[in-house]
Amino acid sequence: MSSARSRLLHQIYTTLRQAYGPQGWWPADTPFEVIVGAILTQNTAWKNVRRAMDNLKAAGLLQLQALLQADEDQVRQCVRPSGYYNQKTRRLRTFCRHVAQRWQGDLEAFLTQDMEGLRRELLSLNGIGPETADSIVLYAAHQPSFVVDTYTHRVFSRHGWVPEEVSYEELRNYFMDALEPDVYLFKEFHALVVRVGHEHCGRKPSCPGCPLEPLREE
Repeated sequence: MSSARSRLLHQIYTTLRQAYGPQGWWPADTPFEVIVGAILTQNTAWKNVRRAMDNLKAAGLLQLQALLQADEDQVRQCVRPSGYYNQKTRRLRTFCRHVAQRWQGDLEAFLTQDMEGLRRELLSLNGIGPETADSIVLYAAHQPSFVVDTYTHRVFSRHGWVPEEVSYEELRNYFMDALEPDVYLFKEFHALVVRVGHEHCGRKPSCPGCPLEPLREE
């Protein structure tokens, strides 16, 4: 564990926490809702996911067996606001089918297996990449797998903390190797990076008022 990197990361976390307060992310009532949201949020804004989730909830489809047994066209229409609705419908049903067949529909057993095994199994499923897998591991299974995304890459590369060409796994390990495996810390840190990224680190940076500006390396 790099002590210098650990100190830097805790300084970044503390700075963001003081600026924005606790984030309480992920907004969901059940682990299955987290999983559905993690799949639907691919390539879209959360407001669109929220509309799709509301549609699924109104249709009684925010349960694994219900979603698996539902008419496919009904699912497509529900998730339509999230975009790529044909693709996302297939991905949702692939996940549900996998848990139904391999785990006899026992989502709790699936989520409570060891973290690396769970992550590997998620990554083996069509349409679930590293960010989606880590979101499910952290927010649905409550296991310490750090989530990195576009905002993480922008914030950390623009401030000079990681190279611009850093890969997903390298960026994930940047956190995993330097932080204690604390689920609450990982959840809050990820959410805070998304918050500062959304407000200040879009495609075009907006640095004035960014709480991390004083920490930027020249």
